[in-house]
Amino acid sequence: MVENPNKPDRALIRLLRFIGRNTARVTETGGSLDIHIDNAPQPLAITSSLLAKSISMGLLRREADRLSCENTVSAYLKRAMVKDRDEIFQEQHRVSEPVSLEVDGTRQTVRRNELSAPLLALARLKDRDGQAFFSAEALDAGERLASDFHRGHLSPRITASWEPRLAKRTKGHANGAQDLSDTAMSARLRFSRAADAMGPELSGVAIDVCCFEKGLELVERERQWPVRSAKLMLRTALLVLSRHYAPPQGPSRRRDGHHWGAEDYRPV
Repeated sequence: MVENPNKPDRALIRLLRFIGRNTARVTETGGSLDIHIDNAPQPLAITSSLLAKSISMGLLRREADRLSCENTVSAYLKRAMVKDRDEIFQEQHRVSEPVSLEVDGTRQTVRRNELSAPLLALARLKDRDGQAFFSAEALDAGERLASDFHRGHLSPRITASWEPRLAKRTKGHANGAQDLSDTAMSARLRFSRAADAMGPELSGVAIDVCCFEKGLELVERERQWPVRSAKLMLRTALLVLSRHYAPPQGPSRRRDGHHWGAEDYRPV
């Protein structure tokens, strides 16, 4: 099995964190190596290949039986944590299902990850304060919209023609709505209601990004929007959508009635 070079090496990360800013001592025990530092209750056992790897990567420096971290360790650990966090997020949201799609002119059954690449990219966006630009509720709403889009067989072709396979059908046309399963029909109904809840002003950008998997820059170019405006519109759309999927709990607030009338107006 080929090792993924982009996947964080957990054993290496553990070694680097164990040594930290200390100067460690290396001893050999039964073919393995033990790493000792003064404030650790017990040594860390590692393989000789791991030590050789850390030195060749310029992360550790060895002088006789002494080990210390190079200045590059801090940057390496930061990158590793980012990759690890992204991997965990993808695993938590990865829901694969078999779908029948047309690939290069032939019908094939493939497994599709319901959380698209654009949604993963949105999850990494930060605001000026370093907080997530899109809340978990907004991302969940986008994922749910995309799921209903594809479960309703509105999925675009992988050939990038982006033509819905089941668009509007005339009465009596083969493979029309009468041939859809109850699951697909329910998904279409949920999708339609979700689009109506966002309204025509907001639903377009949500469908473009979450369902057609377009990037924010492409949406801005196609719609001739100002730079960085698509993410603001999309966040608004997904927050509206999240409230549609999960309406706020509690007693409904009664709106006070207002009447603009003459000075002597009195309600009947």
